[in-house]
Amino acid sequence: MDRGSLWLLVAWLAGMLVALVVARWLRGWRGSARARRRSARAMAGEAVAAELLRRAGYRIVARQAAARWAPLLDGEPQETEVRADYLVEVAGERLVAEVKTGDEAPHLATAATRRQLLEYLVAFDADGVLLVCPEHGRRGAIYRVEFPGLGPRRLRGAG
Repeated sequence: MDRGSLWLLVAWLAGMLVALVVARWLRGWRGSARARRRSARAMAGEAVAAELLRRAGYRIVARQAAARWAPLLDGEPQETEVRADYLVEVAGERLVAEVKTGDEAPHLATAATRRQLLEYLVAFDADGVLLVCPEHGRRGAIYRVEFPGLGPRRLRGAG
């Protein structure tokens, strides 16, 4: 291989390396921009949800409420923390309110949403869970989600 061909090969390889680095950077930048938009939408949804809850008669006890929970794995506690958007009270009941925005998340057909609400019901030892959808309809919506077989905590003897 002559000297000119070698330089051409080195230039081509350097160009490919630069193109790969730029493509990776663009992919990360595009993904982070998407994440920023999703986060802004969620935060705006939570603000609307707080007002929806108040107007519906719920008293907000905590925002970004945290609960420590230790499910057992082969009998050994696996401590974890769960965080819900709101802990609310109404008519003597304590409920976890989770806010969902977007096209898929606000539906019980979405497995991740179902599992999250079920986990909150258990981890917070709550009387129930609410799915708050600030983007549903013109005024938003609050849905009480019940899981057959799991009654309120006072019916389970934890009252």
